[in-house]
Parts: sequence; C-alpha cells; structure tokens
Amino acid sequence: MWAPVDDVMAWGESFTHLLECKTGQMVFENFLRTQYSEENLLFWLACENYKKITNETEMASVANKIYTEFVQVDAPRQINIDFVTREEISENILQPGPNCFDRAQKLIYGLMENDCYPRFLKSEIYQALVEQAEQQ
Repeated sequence: MWAPVDDVMAWGESFTHLLECKTGQMVFENFLRTQYSEENLLFWLACENYKKITNETEMASVANKIYTEFVQVDAPRQINIDFVTREEISENILQPGPNCFDRAQKLIYGLMENDCYPRFLKSEIYQALVEQAEQQ
C-alpha cells in the first residue's frame, strides 16, 4: 500500500494523526486484522459516524446496529469492555442519545492508543511504509 510520506511520518508522531487520516485508518485496520482486534477500530469509527447523526429515527437504528454488532454479549465483533459499561449502554440503547457510546468509545480508544498503536509502530506493515517513505 502506498501512502504520502508526510502522512506515514505523522502516524508515528501520534495516534490522533493516524486516526485522522483515511489511509492511516485502512493501514491500521489491516494491522489490527493480523492481531484479531479490528473490531476496536471498527467500533470507534462507527461511534464517530454515529455522533454525526441528527435524525432521531436514524440514530435509534444505527445505535441498535452498533449495539448488536459490537456491544451485546456474544456480538459478532464484541469489544472488550467492562460489565458496568456494557450495562450502561444496554440501558441507554432504549432511548439512545448522541453520547450513549461515549464511555465505551473512550475505553476502546485508550486500549488502541496504549496497546495496539505501539505494536503497530513496531510492525512490519508500518516499518515497510516508513522505509518506502524514506526512499522517496
């Protein structure tokens, strides 16, 4: 995969830079797939998109999709969150607001930033991109 030199280098500077870039998201998702943890990024991105919804009917529909795909016990892409957070979302989902996934999203962000991101920076995937960028 090709990525602009400035982007590749910025990804190494901060996790925020990585997530702000569409190519960075794709590369990070590919890495997470090799670690069997892509559900973390997919959940985080789904929450980011969810927060942009203003229509209540659409919000309820998307909230239920996020809940069934990522949050409920035995969800196909179940994220690793504590019982209290999962219960809080289970209650919020009955009348979902724009912030009903915030606590879980912050937990997952922290997990990715402190665990997945450092491993990503050491990965062959990222190192190959840095090497490619340095040769340009």
